[in-house]
Amino acid sequence: MTMRELDAAGITDPALRAAYTRCRELNARHGRTYFLATRLLTPDRRPAVHALYGFARWADDIVDSLDSDAGPQERARALDRLDDDLARGLARGSGAEPVVRALADTARRHAVEHRHFADFLASMRSDLTVTSYATYDDLRGYMHGSAAVIGLQMLPVLGTVTSRQEAAPHAAELGIAFQLTNFLRDVGEDLDRGRVYLPQDLLDCHGAHRELLCHGRDTGRTDRRVTAALREFESLTRAAYRRAAPGIAMLAPDSRPCIRTAFVLYGGILDAVAATGYAVLHRRAAVPRRRRAVVAADGLLRVAAARLAARRTSAGPPAPAGPATPGPLPLTRPHVRPEEVA
Repeated sequence: MTMRELDAAGITDPALRAAYTRCRELNARHGRTYFLATRLLTPDRRPAVHALYGFARWADDIVDSLDSDAGPQERARALDRLDDDLARGLARGSGAEPVVRALADTARRHAVEHRHFADFLASMRSDLTVTSYATYDDLRGYMHGSAAVIGLQMLPVLGTVTSRQEAAPHAAELGIAFQLTNFLRDVGEDLDRGRVYLPQDLLDCHGAHRELLCHGRDTGRTDRRVTAALREFESLTRAAYRRAAPGIAMLAPDSRPCIRTAFVLYGGILDAVAATGYAVLHRRAAVPRRRRAVVAADGLLRVAAARLAARRTSAGPPAPAGPATPGPLPLTRPHVRPEEVA
């Protein structure tokens, strides 16, 4: 399937194909929900999305990996090397790292604004020194670079039926909604990294504090004050999803099933967190496999409908049907197979 995607995208250079394949592997291994949604895109769009994800994942691992003994200074030097490689790659269309080669090619093909990558790396760099945020506005300032720009990078790849300027705020907000979801799900893991993304003023409002979070992480117990703060953070996250939702209809029709699927699955993580009683300090909430399968099947049906509509549009007005001509199959037909839309 990888070769078919690369062929569809017109990527022929062997070294570049290998770079995109590496990005796809990173997406498949680390971004289960994101990768599942990406499968609903047309094959020609998938390599670019893999490149955007692969680069972001590579940088994030430099900063956040718990499997590395590297200290802040060593991580900063690694991030500086990646930044230098990216600058050369965007200027020359190449790069030392496979993720940079693929990203530079994607940026060129889809005219992705380079400033989005600079903003992203600036937020990654801040993670090396910043361990908390005083207010929600401060957190959103960080998320502009760490999450909003990811949505903005995706827009030219996905395509829009409105102007990109009109769709951009919703795309940025969806990136923020996804990251807020991750913050809520990963409170315990982030504590292990020495970070708290729950705004301090939100914690203070409920009488919670970092030491209380750490106690819950160590003991496996969730204090009611922490639960109240987590519940409010969930409300902030759901509000971000509501602001992002109108943007899905602004995307190209054959890109909407992918983003809608990601929207529903990531939103489902919030439901899973609530179902555990907000026990995120010592448990990682996940959308049940059956629910994932149902949402993916719905996405496949929407892909089939979008492609059928596109074929009808390109074919022009249908000829008048004779009495023996059968009518079209209903679009809600339940036995659409994945390979039919892959």
